[in-house]
Amino acid sequence: MTNDKLRQANGAVTFVVKVVPRASKNQIAGVEGDALKVRLTAPPVEGKANDALIAFLAEMLGVRRAQIEIISGQTARRKIVRVRGVTAEDMKKKPGFS
Repeated sequence: MTNDKLRQANGAVTFVVKVVPRASKNQIAGVEGDALKVRLTAPPVEGKANDALIAFLAEMLGVRRAQIEIISGQTARRKIVRVRGVTAEDMKKKPGFS
């Protein structure tokens, strides 16, 4: 992801994610437009895909789940996610975010 897609402010990084639920495995599938495309095995039912997204991003970024928040798009495939306690430069060093 380019730096213009990772917005840094107030000790947090915000970015757009496009979720593809019911995939064969959890993975980052590249960038689509201005969004990081993430495939998740969870179905989009009762917040399961949101929970899976937070858990997957926490594992990929090496942060606690509590540091990740979906700030927009709770019921949509396109979401705005905020990760506290990291910088855009930290994120660019992680696989899938470079």
